[in-house]
Amino acid sequence: MRATSPVIVGRDEEIGLLSSALDAVQRRSGRALFLLGEAGIGKSRLVGECAYRAYGLGMPVLRGRATSTGLVVPFRPLAEALASRFRAAGTPTDPELTPYHPALARLVPEWRRAGSPGYPETVVELAEALLRLLSVLGREAGCTILLEDLHDCDTETVAVVEYVIDNLADSPILFLGTLRPEPGAALDLVRSAERRHVATVRELGPLHDDQVRALTGACLEAGPQEIPDAVHRRLAERAAGNPYLLEVLLADLLDTGRLRRTDGAWEAVEQPGGAIPSDIVRSWARRLERLDEPVRDLLLASATLGSQFSVTVLQTVTGFEDRALFTHLRSAVEAGVIAPDGAAPDRYTFRHSLTAEALISSLVPAERASLARRAAAAIEHSGEPLDEDGRQLVASLRLAAGDRAGAARQFAEAGRRMLASGAHGSAVVLLERAHPLAAEAERAAVAESLAVARAEGGDLDGALALADALPPVPARSEAAARRGQFHIDLAWAAVMAERTADAALQIEAARVLLGPAPPPGRRAALVVVDGYLALLPGLPGTGRPPRDPVETEQAVQKAAETAEAEGLPVVACQAWQLLALLRREEGFDAADAALERMLSISTEHALPVWRVEALVRLGANAFMRTGDASRLLSARAAATDLGALLLTRTVDGLLAMNAVLCARWEEAQEIIDRSAEASARVGDLSAHRYLLLAGATMAAHRGRRRDMDRALAAFRRAGGEQSLLVPLRSGLCRAFGALLEEDPERAAAGLDEALAWELDHPSYYYLSGRYGLRPLLRVLAGQADRTELEEARAAPGGCLAWNRQFLDLADAVLLGRKGDPAGAARLMASFTQRSAPFPVARHLGLRLVADAARADGWGEPVAWLRTAEEFFYGAGVQPVSAACRAALRQAGASVGQHRGGWDRIPSPLRTSGVTPREYEVFVLLPERPGNQQIARRLSISPRTVEKHMASLLNKTGRADRASLCEFAAECAAEPA
Repeated sequence: MRATSPVIVGRDEEIGLLSSALDAVQRRSGRALFLLGEAGIGKSRLVGECAYRAYGLGMPVLRGRATSTGLVVPFRPLAEALASRFRAAGTPTDPELTPYHPALARLVPEWRRAGSPGYPETVVELAEALLRLLSVLGREAGCTILLEDLHDCDTETVAVVEYVIDNLADSPILFLGTLRPEPGAALDLVRSAERRHVATVRELGPLHDDQVRALTGACLEAGPQEIPDAVHRRLAERAAGNPYLLEVLLADLLDTGRLRRTDGAWEAVEQPGGAIPSDIVRSWARRLERLDEPVRDLLLASATLGSQFSVTVLQTVTGFEDRALFTHLRSAVEAGVIAPDGAAPDRYTFRHSLTAEALISSLVPAERASLARRAAAAIEHSGEPLDEDGRQLVASLRLAAGDRAGAARQFAEAGRRMLASGAHGSAVVLLERAHPLAAEAERAAVAESLAVARAEGGDLDGALALADALPPVPARSEAAARRGQFHIDLAWAAVMAERTADAALQIEAARVLLGPAPPPGRRAALVVVDGYLALLPGLPGTGRPPRDPVETEQAVQKAAETAEAEGLPVVACQAWQLLALLRREEGFDAADAALERMLSISTEHALPVWRVEALVRLGANAFMRTGDASRLLSARAAATDLGALLLTRTVDGLLAMNAVLCARWEEAQEIIDRSAEASARVGDLSAHRYLLLAGATMAAHRGRRRDMDRALAAFRRAGGEQSLLVPLRSGLCRAFGALLEEDPERAAAGLDEALAWELDHPSYYYLSGRYGLRPLLRVLAGQADRTELEEARAAPGGCLAWNRQFLDLADAVLLGRKGDPAGAARLMASFTQRSAPFPVARHLGLRLVADAARADGWGEPVAWLRTAEEFFYGAGVQPVSAACRAALRQAGASVGQHRGGWDRIPSPLRTSGVTPREYEVFVLLPERPGNQQIARRLSISPRTVEKHMASLLNKTGRADRASLCEFAAECAAEPA
């Protein structure tokens, strides 16, 4: 007889907490809750109650559970949760989710593409994609995701959960997780989330005495007062307040007839004494004895496979025919021992994980070992290939049978497959299981795999510690070749972490083991990683002299050819990517040729990640050379199609900067709004900083100093001052902005600052002004001659479209100064063509060279000034517009007045009678300049500024200049 309570007893506070969380989610206030407690304490009943209430509110509910079989299956509870929703409701079709389909394909089979090799998404990318999916599902009524038994889940799932709960604010998502208080990654996450106040944690304790009586009454459909005292005392003592144990013990009393209903009342037939099971194991042993023998054997075999088991595997182990198998399964379901697993049609699950443990514990050790041994042999000899799950199951069975070495081999092979698939955390878990179990002769190979998994998972120190503890191997042996490749793998990890000294030590260890004549393929891999090491800062303490870049390039070229010949396409792609960097100093044609080869190899060998890497780098080069972003857009489409979200963010940064330089402000802002926050959320600081800098540069190029300063403050908080973007900040952003404020001295200082930084640091950013704007300003100031100009033209950065326009202007000034107006005119024609994509730079250039052209008698300075004045007036850049008007007056040219401009004045000021001329002064006041500074920037007299100030004080009703400046700052802070 089953004894299950139809109601939840003793958890009113927890139910209230769940109800409040559901209400908050409907108001788009995300919540994360964790229920912590021992097995059987009632966590799953509360999860079921939460699901019931969420369904009642019309919320999508996604429910998954980690496997308690000991198998390490990356993202298992997440995949099960999504399947529980999509199996019934179908997959969502929102276009907003399309870019995330490839990343989510690992969890949603319907989004996998036939024949596509896929992209090995990072955990962060997958987590961001899941967060977007949950937000879309919860858009109308909120969304609830329920993950149970997190103590049994893989480290990848723990990382995704951490990311999701850290980013639930303002999202219509309720996350509810359950776990036991067992040491591990899940418990560490929960305690950390509680300390950081991003999750609420409720620890479920045992039921109190009156709650035990109430629960017993609910199971028996009787009032608490109807429970015999002797029965209550025994249940309270044996169950210790655990609802599940109470129900099992109560079912045993009912099954044995020691508690029965007589004349409408419950009575204990005999005083519960020694005949009552002393614990849960004996209780289940008695229940097994009452089942038919085939059903009992099936349950014992099932329990050997774990608390969840596959029907296919169970049939392999038991040998039952289909009809007999399903007859016995139905009997076990009717007995209340197991139930179909709603998340997977081929699987069943024990009613509670304790049930499987109790059934196994009812056997004597020799019988348990024999059963496990037979099950392992049946699975291994079934004729079906073993996947990672199958290997882990066999390993667990081998271990239960006492075969430690056999278990180690299966754990190790499953771990190596996980490592190859990019699941580094799960690989570490499995290889750590294998390491102490492995036979002496196999332990070193397992340790090598474990060290690589740790290194690729970010624990380089742990990997190096394992490497140091490895026993020596004979030189030039098969073991030495394997160990040499191991050191090459660690060297790669050290290079990626910019751990120069560690990388050098690993390369040297590989050289010693591989000897003077290693196989060509390994020699190529060694040369390539050594070449990447040459790009890092110096090698202190290694005793290695700096290497000649030409020699490095030649060695890498040969390695690339060798890798292609040896059938090592990944090594070849690594080599050609490195060559593209090395050849930038020769020019972008040479760099692009290397990238084209990389693209060809990656396409031919179906290496999607390397193919997109090549497309992105080619697109970036094309954008810098021509200002045309079409190839960069193609690269972004390829990255999105692959699901490479991190690469997509990188491309977005480049596209945003391209839009800024081309004065496509709305497009740039849309990209920054779309990607800046997302890149910060996934921890992609490189892309995040570039996007923030693009925002600051946009403000600078629009003449909005305060907006630029705010954006640069965010850039600084994101670590921008310690990045390679410093010269762009100083030159492309600040110096260019200073020119739009008619402050050439500050612009020159910014460009000098950028140059000083680049001389001390290797830099691949060629748009800082070193090869374009700085030479122009120096020529205009009479500080640079043709030699300096030609040096800038000859440099790789001198061929970029943004820089060439300024170099053409500088050349025209030098020719005009020498008395060659025809030559200067040819250069101005070239400038006109080159500057077409860059309207702000184009008109600023005209304004900068007009004075020199007028002084030296060449070109059409008056026409240039009129063009520039009209452009900057329309753009609202008053300092340049005013300077152009002043220059026109000095040239004796007529200056038309702009009678319009009223539309740019905010309504409150316009109704107060503020004129366009007064407003030009007003917009400068947030910086609190003096009258002389305002006069210089607007090219008017200080007396005129004084008159405008007096008028502004009167019309705005401000008492003094300070309050007027504060008011101007408030107006500037308000959205337009």
